[in-house]
Formats: sequence, C-alpha cells, structure tokens
Amino acid sequence: MTSLIQFEYHRPGKPTTVYQEWLVEERPDVKVLLLEKYPGPDMNAGAVRMLDEGAAIVWYVFPDAWYDIARFHLRDGTFTGWYTNFSKPVQVGDARWVGYDLFLDLWQPVDGDPVWLDEDEFDAAVESGIIDTWTSRRIGRERATVERHLDEGTWPPDITRTIDLATILTERRDADKT
Repeated sequence: MTSLIQFEYHRPGKPTTVYQEWLVEERPDVKVLLLEKYPGPDMNAGAVRMLDEGAAIVWYVFPDAWYDIARFHLRDGTFTGWYTNFSKPVQVGDARWVGYDLFLDLWQPVDGDPVWLDEDEFDAAVESGIIDTWTSRRIGRERATVERHLDEGTWPPDITRTIDLATILTERRDADKT
C-alpha cells in the first residue's frame, strides 16, 4: 500500500508545517510513513549530525501513542539513529494527518548513548502553561516507560528495526516493476 499523506505538524510558537509523506505500511498497531526529502535545516545533537536537509526519514506512528519514532539519515542514505518525538496522539485521517509536538525528544545514535533533547523547552512550555499539568504528567509517565525500555534494551520497538529505508525502497522498486 502506498498513498500520499499530508502530515500537518504543529509545534507551539512555530508556524505549522505540512509534509507530504508516503504511507508505505499500515497495520493495526503501526503506520509507517516515508518522507523522501526532509526540507531542512540540518539537525545536530551537539557535534553529531542527526539528519541532513534533503535526507529521507522513515516515521512510525503508533495509534493512540504519545510519541512517534523516526529513523534519521544523512543525504547519502546513511542511517544515523532513532528519534523519539513526544507528541499528542496523531490524528489520522484519510489523506490528512495532524500531529501536535510536545517538545521533548529522545535521540538514540547508532553508536553512542541516548540523549534527551529539548528538556528546557518542555519545562518552559509547562511553566508558561502552553502544556497543561495533565499533559505534563502524561509525558512524564511516557518518558519513564521509555527509560525502562532503554534500560531493558527494548527501545525502540522492533518494527523500527525491521522496516528500514532500504526495505521500503526495495519494495517500492519491486512494485514499480509489476
């Protein structure tokens, strides 16, 4: 299955961005999207490049989950790591999906230790009331669950390891031949 999705991304204090992504896998427990060319800018965690402008991203959206997960790449296709984005559950429509970012992210490089990102922005959003108390507590519980899975070596979920960019591109090439 491949269909074009308009993914409307909201982050408080930032303009809304709409990404055109391909729905490449749809299961009851996960939907997998391919963003063929990230429009930029490059993303870094400290001195480490996470994502290049123009690189592909594979997104995993889990129904009713308070996070989605991505496989980040460089422009040449090199896989750099997993990015867990804490957000309200994605509102999935037929051709238009809506996501609301909640600032906090986890970066897991291929080589190296996981790093929490944007904690200061999350804290400021809670302090200013952009994120309400209930949502803040919910994200705290989600973070604790992710940390437990990290300790157990079970984060990110297996699907993010088995459906990767190479698999998606191979399946698309094979489908184009038929």
